[in-house]
Amino acid sequence: MKKFLICLLCVLPMHAGAEVLYRVQKTGLPADSVKSNDTFASNYRFYVGGMYDLSFWQKETGEDITLKGKTTSGFDAVAGFRLYDTFRVEADYMHTNAKWNEATLKTDTIFINALVDARLNSLYRFFYKQSLVPYVGAGIGMTWVDGKDTNVENETVASMAALAGFGIELSEHVALDLGYRYVYMFKPKAEILPDMHPRAHQVRAGLRINF
Repeated sequence: MKKFLICLLCVLPMHAGAEVLYRVQKTGLPADSVKSNDTFASNYRFYVGGMYDLSFWQKETGEDITLKGKTTSGFDAVAGFRLYDTFRVEADYMHTNAKWNEATLKTDTIFINALVDARLNSLYRFFYKQSLVPYVGAGIGMTWVDGKDTNVENETVASMAALAGFGIELSEHVALDLGYRYVYMFKPKAEILPDMHPRAHQVRAGLRINF
């Protein structure tokens, strides 16, 4: 019995210290940490944005012709909706020219993109505030093609995209978006090379406004 009392007296101070430390830590947590994991999405469901694109068009080859891709610039306008902190869907309008050494195709594309944000503070609460938010995504859409230097048989073709990048959140309302996109368009059947399927690696930069 005497040994039990001695052990109990030793444990009580440790337990009391743990309780104090727990209360201090709990008091020091920001109020947002006790809300749901989708706090950001519930406060800012919608966003709009604009992007500048630098496109590196890939080489196109046929039986007796090779078209060397050139570098062009274009722009995007996006409008999105956040279902969760970590998942959003957006409509994306892209305007750019696809250029090779003997041909230029003017293109207007509408993508529907699905994107996953690695917002770690919402998933695991590792950080009180996360300013750098990586993302990955994919898109499908339709492209309207206008042949400037060559006739095209299919003026409307399906398109696909793969995206990756990161947002730098300057504030809760404004984020700088830096990213990469791979664009693939199905065959417009251009007169100069009927089997060409325009493809490009794109570097992108722009802003998103949350509201």
